[in-house]
Amino acid sequence: MSPSGRTDDGPAPSASGAAAGLREADFVRVLSRADGDCLAAAGLLARALAERGVPYQIRVGRFGETLADGDTETDSADTTVGIGLDAAADTHLPGEATPASVTAFDVANELGGSPDPVLALAGVAAAGHPVGGGESAHVLEQARDAGLKRRPGVGVPTADLADGLAHSTLAHAEYSGDADAVQAALAELGLPARLGDSARRTIASEFALAVAGADAATERAAEAVERALRPHAIADDAPDDESDGSAGPNAPFATVEGYADVLNAVARERPGTGVALALGHDARADALDAWRDHAAAAHRVLREATTGRYDGLFVLRTNEAPAETVARLLRDFRSPEPVALVVTETEAAATAVEDAGVGAAMEEAAQAVGGSGGGTSDRGYAQFDHERDAKEFLTAFREARA
Repeated sequence: MSPSGRTDDGPAPSASGAAAGLREADFVRVLSRADGDCLAAAGLLARALAERGVPYQIRVGRFGETLADGDTETDSADTTVGIGLDAAADTHLPGEATPASVTAFDVANELGGSPDPVLALAGVAAAGHPVGGGESAHVLEQARDAGLKRRPGVGVPTADLADGLAHSTLAHAEYSGDADAVQAALAELGLPARLGDSARRTIASEFALAVAGADAATERAAEAVERALRPHAIADDAPDDESDGSAGPNAPFATVEGYADVLNAVARERPGTGVALALGHDARADALDAWRDHAAAAHRVLREATTGRYDGLFVLRTNEAPAETVARLLRDFRSPEPVALVVTETEAAATAVEDAGVGAAMEEAAQAVGGSGGGTSDRGYAQFDHERDAKEFLTAFREARA
């Protein structure tokens, strides 16, 4: 990250160039931004380093953090990698124009590793990019060779549909966060015991209508919900059949989209579990618990918190919330304005439908209240110490965007 706290929006480094800086490293320190794309990228790089016998350390951070923060034992000879953070690192994967997970996948290949294409695609989906689109087409091709298939339905991580639909943060419906309410809605569909493509289409239609047809839904909701539909199934029998939703040790969730949803949640809710998951360890149960807690809190806040509308800005105020996830859901499903801002007692997050100088405004507002923050042109995050700072932060953020 630059000293200003804003990430570098420049192009990702070439895979060969990044690999050259890691190939002969003695020890690698990685700082990953707290989101699913960067977490997946960290896991892909770390696995490749492990295959070469290179020791590493991974830390998950927020906008405004650098590798120097909290690393009191950093050796000047260590090789540093910033993923979505710290543009001054020896190797920097910005993760803006190209998902960091795609760059990391290519770097891992250059290092002679055998990167997991499903994990990389989950990172792509977590970044909000089309799975297999643009720079990730070659990753999708490898995943298809390993059995990945697109099918009708909704992209959830579990075999239990009620659980998956209730706790998905890919969209927000009136019943989101309430598994019993989702189960009741599914019961009205008269679904067969074993789901085929026709039944999955019915479920997808019901979910899309519940999201886009809600009284408070915005016009963007109908488009935004599409990222949850027609998912990429990791295994034929994993998504909805009588299994636990697992597709093996290298693909612990039923769909790429569901995998992405979990990665985003654990990166922010329980980063230690997120790192273990990205490294391929058996962290599925803990990750799903974190995902459920994260989603329940996000949907509850979105439904109950106070909102306010300003010129070009829609603000949600609450005491406590998973701010970044709520900001994204607010932007996509409830905000009539192009920029959505969530402010709690000690943190804030903002996101926009297009480039809007969000990171610069977030940094300036955070500094105005003695906090720290930063971001990119269309998203940002800030932390501050006191509840009284929240009102001042909101004023400073509005002034910074004026």
